[in-house]
Amino acid sequence: MAFTSIIFKNPNTGAIKEAPVGFSWTVFFFGFFPPLFRGDWKWAVIMLLLASFTFNLSSIVFMFIYNKLYIKDLIGSGFKAESIASGDMSFASSRIGMNIPQIDAA
Repeated sequence: MAFTSIIFKNPNTGAIKEAPVGFSWTVFFFGFFPPLFRGDWKWAVIMLLLASFTFNLSSIVFMFIYNKLYIKDLIGSGFKAESIASGDMSFASSRIGMNIPQIDAA
């Protein structure tokens, strides 16, 4: 399947974030740096600590789950899907395993 990315917007603050869906190639190549650059401090620290204690073996697990964790944290922080770069929202929802709240069209 092609690369799918969701554009999220926080209706309260106006902040916009892009979140890829599925396997995290950036975590595969760069470890804990993607969450660090996304401002996802919680997962950056967790991934760094676990990588330190497991001689980086924990990164194998995070390659498969990090994007899902990031999207769930965005939704928990009040972000809603504004658009999807490619694919459709129902496919992305099924990949994440939860309904993705969307911004209502005005």
